[in-house]
Amino acid sequence: MNAGPDPDVRTDAEHEARWWERDPDGRAHCFLCPRHCRLREGQVGFCGIRAHRGGRLVALTYGRPAAAHVDPIEKKPLFHFLPGSDVFSLGTTGCDLRCVFCQNWELSRAPAGPRDAPRVPPDEVVARAVELGCPAIAFTYNEPTIWGEYVCDVAAAARARGVATVLVTNGYVTPAAFADLYADVAAANVDLKAMSEDFYRRRTRARLEPVLETLRRIRRETDVWLEITNLVIPTLNDGADELKRLADWVVAELGPDVPVHFTAFHPDCELRDLPRTGPAALAGARRIARAAGLRFVYEGNVAGAGGHTDCPGCGTVLVRRSWHEVLENQIVEGRCPRCRQAIAGRWESAWSGEVR
Repeated sequence: MNAGPDPDVRTDAEHEARWWERDPDGRAHCFLCPRHCRLREGQVGFCGIRAHRGGRLVALTYGRPAAAHVDPIEKKPLFHFLPGSDVFSLGTTGCDLRCVFCQNWELSRAPAGPRDAPRVPPDEVVARAVELGCPAIAFTYNEPTIWGEYVCDVAAAARARGVATVLVTNGYVTPAAFADLYADVAAANVDLKAMSEDFYRRRTRARLEPVLETLRRIRRETDVWLEITNLVIPTLNDGADELKRLADWVVAELGPDVPVHFTAFHPDCELRDLPRTGPAALAGARRIARAAGLRFVYEGNVAGAGGHTDCPGCGTVLVRRSWHEVLENQIVEGRCPRCRQAIAGRWESAWSGEVR
């Protein structure tokens, strides 16, 4: 088993991957995600950015972001983590799923960039976030698990400077890589696409159970702040029974305080023959989830009251939003100012690595 090279060594050569071992037949076995790709010399994994070259597994996009922007933290979406703050967001290319409805397929299905492209070392990413006044860095746009080496190194460098890091992820990671990937991360939004193995198999070419296990482990084994997103797709995963199964599972396995975001689908990628998700469908999903016992349920990609944070004790609107903008935040020291109900979240304006 190979844990990878010394993370402090940086050269212009291709970056050796972590989470791999050499099989007896000479193939490189990648055990970062549940696909367990076994690659012969010259082959590239399902994700498109991990390759067997020169007798080792290499991470083709290490230090080579394909996109970097300053976004509101609410866009991730994270509503209970540093609300109203900006986050320095970066992504690469590739993905370990093949969602036919991917809303960001231009990156997730793009090949790795040129091998001689300039690198951005982890310390420079953190320095740029600090320069821009961002208290957090988000690994987003495409699936960050597959560029986990860069995620781990940036997250460690960020934590050393008191900058938080956020994973926006599909949760498709092995137990062997989980602890490393989440060691220095402060928050995560996990995309729980459906509560059906058939949906995952047919629509994403993946499996549901590894995602559920990741969610359990985040909640039970880490201090990472967790929120969940479910893209509501007309006729595919929007049935009342399935939405109730999702809400019931979250309440039973993760607890009622985990925020869940039901977001609107728009036709894209390979799935262009279905209509956009209407506001009524999202409102219905929210009602089902709240009736199941979830305290913080949101509607995404639409305007309206479904984006506000209400006190579960007295019903006061505590955080009022318009799309991704926070208009008002009345939470004081993590509590409702009216009834003193504790509101689950990480409300601090900065993260030192010691937030609980």
